[in-house]
Amino acid sequence: MKFNRKSRYLAGFLFLTVCVLLFFCLNLLTGSSQMTLSKMLGVLTGNSSDTTAQNILLRIRLPRISAAFLLGGALSVSGFLLQCFFGNPIAGPFVLGISSGAKLAVALVMVTALQIGISVSSWMMVLASFLGAMLSMGWILLISGKVRSMSLLIVSGVMLGYICSAVTELIVAFADDANIVNLHNWSMGSFSGTDWQDVRLMTAIVLTCVILTFLMSKPLNAYQLGEAYAENLGVNLKKFRITVILLSSILSACVTAFAGPVSFVGVAVPHLMKTLFGTAKPIIIIPAAFLGGGVFCLGCDLLARNLFAPTELSISTVTAVFGAPVVIWMMLHRSMKKYE
Repeated sequence: MKFNRKSRYLAGFLFLTVCVLLFFCLNLLTGSSQMTLSKMLGVLTGNSSDTTAQNILLRIRLPRISAAFLLGGALSVSGFLLQCFFGNPIAGPFVLGISSGAKLAVALVMVTALQIGISVSSWMMVLASFLGAMLSMGWILLISGKVRSMSLLIVSGVMLGYICSAVTELIVAFADDANIVNLHNWSMGSFSGTDWQDVRLMTAIVLTCVILTFLMSKPLNAYQLGEAYAENLGVNLKKFRITVILLSSILSACVTAFAGPVSFVGVAVPHLMKTLFGTAKPIIIIPAAFLGGGVFCLGCDLLARNLFAPTELSISTVTAVFGAPVVIWMMLHRSMKKYE
């Protein structure tokens, strides 16, 4: 049994690694300007003198692909943390309105800064997004202390998301014409326009949070079995809750700051990884969710760029098409189990 389980884990991680490499290559090769495999390898190894190919691959496509992988992984890990914290597989940054709160805060900062002539740095975007995410999380925690039903908590999160989105639309409606284009493009969700400076910043934030999350595997595993059980094992519940809230908020805020709102990844991917690996153990699911989220967003970004080229779809449009059916299946599966 142990051998079979270990073989499944090994096969699962091998499958995800192959998918990452495959989607990296496909994203590099395809686009408005087609690239041959030999030309791509020449540019990546430094053996090509084609400046056009170098600019396309090294300045446009590679930073974008890196952002899609990192932010997809961050969103998936954030969703897994929230699902562990609330004990509900449907919980996620987008569903609970945390991404919408971060989106509202960034929209406010962008409009204010652009109106007074201040350039918005990546750090400003991340900080504004984090504050918005923390305010939304505070609201969700307040509601969770007053309602016992998880369905009511999910509905409250969805309503919060609608409110934040409505206020964001009002901000866009009353913004200057020059600011509307920037806001609209960002609010639709996209990995385009990412440069290496952004990639370095998001790498530092995301990898630090993911490593800290992985180091919390044992407390998370104990918490999944119940608060009393975790406390008996010596888990400081107060510090544990604060750490989980901070890590999940920073991860989802980083995604919103750089790519705008991205829907359903944080809910669908952790569930898909649990199904693939046949376990919910954090020590397995945390790295699996990171790789799976990266694969999911790389695949969705590939479709967003090429499906109706030269028109590019927003990333949330594509993630919703593939993520929403997974969420619906999860809800139906849970409701069917109750009646069995």
